[in-house]
Amino acid sequence: MEYSIQELSRLSGVTTRTLRWYDEIGLLKPSRVAESGYRYYSGAEVDRLQDILYYRALGVELAQIKECLDNPSFDRLAALRSHLTALETEQKRLQALIRSVKDTIRAQERNEIMSDAQKFEAFKKRVVAHNEQTYGAEIRAKYGDEQVDAAHAAVMGLTQAQYEEWSNLGQEIQNRLEDAVQAGLSPQSEEGQAITDLHRRWLTVTDNRYDPAKHRGIAELYVADERFTAYYDRQVPGCARFLRDAIRYWVK
Repeated sequence: MEYSIQELSRLSGVTTRTLRWYDEIGLLKPSRVAESGYRYYSGAEVDRLQDILYYRALGVELAQIKECLDNPSFDRLAALRSHLTALETEQKRLQALIRSVKDTIRAQERNEIMSDAQKFEAFKKRVVAHNEQTYGAEIRAKYGDEQVDAAHAAVMGLTQAQYEEWSNLGQEIQNRLEDAVQAGLSPQSEEGQAITDLHRRWLTVTDNRYDPAKHRGIAELYVADERFTAYYDRQVPGCARFLRDAIRYWVK
């Protein structure tokens, strides 16, 4: 089936102005342009537009979307599965936030005052519950209930200052991963080593007993489990693999 630009706009919810812009930058070319100048799109372009919208929903920049979709090795089914995983992860995060807001509303309605400590404890519980719901089965199968329960207990035992350090380290790792991948750096570079050291520090905030083998095993999960991959690749594809490869090389 063929669609005019107006029909595709109504079908997708994307404005004709945006569709013309996508054409100009080579992101979404029409299947043909009539002598009158009207653009027409086939089913292949509809599929590509759908992929573009999925990536945009995940916050990926247009230039990166074009590079990904134009790659001859692009696997649409694998990409769709990755999109679904990322969206489900985001859905769980939003559900946890909704529960937190509802709890706060109920406390306000009852004129209850939650102390900062109570708020922080509730937040840590949500983090542990989210991790268990999202990754529990896999990490318990790999490391056993005792280690996983100990890790959850370590999170619950963090002071607010420790938790802030842990969160800040996690964000710094993500930022530096994205910069390294976009710059085309090697995991074996000095930056790869620096990111590995940051990740080691991040792990030891919740577990003082550093184990190189465990570190390498966790890194393998970042690529083997598409949910971990979706988390690290949510803005820049390739971050999870860069981190895994850096840890493989630098952790002995």
